[in-house]
Amino acid sequence: MILTLDNNDGAGARDYTRALVSSSPLTVSRSRTGATQAAQPPDRLRAVLDLASTSLPVPARLARAVVTTDGGAVLFTGTLPSAPAPVAAGIAATGPVDHLHLEAIADIQPAPGLVPPTAAAHSFTPGDGTLQLSPSASAPREFARDLTLSGAIEPAAYINQTFLGDGTTAVFDLAEPPFHPTGSATLLDERFDRDRLDPRLWTVNDPGGVLSLSSAGFTASGGNGLDGTTALASATPFEIAGTLILVTDGVLLQPASDGVLCGLYTGQISRESCLAGFNVRPSGGNTIVTPLVNGVETGASLTVLSGHRYRLRLRLHCTESVRFAATCTALADGQPHSFGGEAVPAPVTLLFEAQDLGLASNTPATVLATASVAASPIICTFAPIHAIQLNGSIASCSIQQAGSAWITSTTSSGTQTVRLTGAEGDGVDCTLSSTGRITFFAGRIPIANEIVSVTYRSHQRSIARLGTTGSDTGIPTAAWQGHVLHPPARTSADCENATQAALAASGARSATLTGDFTTLNPDADIQPGDTLDLTTSTQSAGITDSLNLTVTGVTITQTPGLPEQLLYRIAFANDWSHCLDASLADTAAEDALLPLAPTAAPPVFTANLPALTVTGITATTISIDTGIAPPTGGGFEVRRRDGGFGPGASNDLVLRATTRAFSIPRTAQLERYYIRPYDASPTPIYSRFSSAIFTSLPYGS
Repeated sequence: MILTLDNNDGAGARDYTRALVSSSPLTVSRSRTGATQAAQPPDRLRAVLDLASTSLPVPARLARAVVTTDGGAVLFTGTLPSAPAPVAAGIAATGPVDHLHLEAIADIQPAPGLVPPTAAAHSFTPGDGTLQLSPSASAPREFARDLTLSGAIEPAAYINQTFLGDGTTAVFDLAEPPFHPTGSATLLDERFDRDRLDPRLWTVNDPGGVLSLSSAGFTASGGNGLDGTTALASATPFEIAGTLILVTDGVLLQPASDGVLCGLYTGQISRESCLAGFNVRPSGGNTIVTPLVNGVETGASLTVLSGHRYRLRLRLHCTESVRFAATCTALADGQPHSFGGEAVPAPVTLLFEAQDLGLASNTPATVLATASVAASPIICTFAPIHAIQLNGSIASCSIQQAGSAWITSTTSSGTQTVRLTGAEGDGVDCTLSSTGRITFFAGRIPIANEIVSVTYRSHQRSIARLGTTGSDTGIPTAAWQGHVLHPPARTSADCENATQAALAASGARSATLTGDFTTLNPDADIQPGDTLDLTTSTQSAGITDSLNLTVTGVTITQTPGLPEQLLYRIAFANDWSHCLDASLADTAAEDALLPLAPTAAPPVFTANLPALTVTGITATTISIDTGIAPPTGGGFEVRRRDGGFGPGASNDLVLRATTRAFSIPRTAQLERYYIRPYDASPTPIYSRFSSAIFTSLPYGS
């Protein structure tokens, strides 16, 4: 092997091979501590140098190290975290001798995201090296064929809760805390008050040099008149899920401006690909701002007043808080098996608001338009400024994930209004706490007989339990419980996919083997995650067999001799989690409701009812539209609790209906009803989650 070091002194890379101490061979070590490709430990280089008979300088801290084979193949590139430590090696005729113990850490590559592991296969026979097998260290996990995996808190029932206003009550409590994704609610918060943009957050396309940061914020000074060439855009897209609030604040526009503000784009930034945004254009000597939906203007326009600053707010509400399933992949006997990755289709409701900041701070926001998109995209790019010929600035922009709730109210005259949530002073109607308390601000309190409707999702811990019998695979059956760490299992469907991948890995013939294979000068370099196809044979019995082993570690050692002799010690472990593109903890979440028994395959469900709506409420009935036709030969089942769905009658069964729209009889002021569709199977199949109706309204004649 050839070792070169660049000490960052301007001399470039120097060849240190002749300084290597042969009694302490240079080694390159690679390891894989788990299945996920993210956050793997870096490769390491270790070597001992004797510089006494050379003119080479002592390697410097942060020197760049490169190791190649004599044929030029690169085995290692990395950096010395510190200068090598001198260690006394004895006394020569010239005096004491020190050897330098050098260690370098390989370049750390960015995590590739949720992608299947890439692996190369390497074929060997026993004559190519030495195979050593070790006994299993933790058989219960490796033999597991009954697996339970928990994940994150997931959205559950689709709830529609109704209150009645009386003109004085300002506080209403939801029956359950609304689902909110874990993590920070702030997805983006940019003040434009620094001297440069963070390239991790933003990309700038500015061929005409008209975009800049100024004392007014992010500023556009014209454009080239072309659609889609000049824009400030988010560096990463955003998932269109739950309730998102996008704000472009401190907007100041000059006359004759042309462009789009606060826009979400499904592809390249252009008006045509704008899912939603505020279109800015000249009109009759003025500049107007109009909502834009799928590239088409809709709703009312705002005429911009000279010198006034504005807040433009775009709300998106989607009943689905998770729009795509994570992908989990297992390597079983050298073959990849992938599960998940499905998209979750869902409509989205859009609401466009504008607030004149030149007036009082609590001036109500003006709703310019509401719209619905039946087939919304899963991810979009956010561009606060898309300039065609735009003259103006924005002081800040932000994106907030507001959870799953959406509030509307209907007066006795039939007028329906979306109730705006936010902080007092933002010109909105109310605030909604994480516990589900709605507080209306003064002047926005629901009037007498005004019906307030809140749609939201409840929540629960995601969980899955799958298993197979040992007789199917020749492997004993043992139960094991764990928790998915990576990729994030946001739903029970994600847990099911991770469990399928784990079962595929644990069912492999080589899943319980531990040991190493040692060989000289393999035909190709070997990395952790690669597969060893090891062919074995018993001549006396005439039996040929093949093992497919997943590599968990590689140590490359330089040995004396010419031509070059590279000794590869290739480790493989019996922990099948090394074969997964997922990372698992050894215990399930404490709040997980564990399934009573495993199923051989992920359960099958009919469609949920996310579009179920209450079409009318009287003193004696609740009329609903489920939003879909009943399953063929099936219908819709209504119960008083979220459980026990199935054939037969029980105390909590209210009714079964076979039409899309039907009525539920009311029996009390406070009511809870749960609805699921079912099909005509001998054992009826129901939806995964219920749609629920909660009321707090007078009943009876």
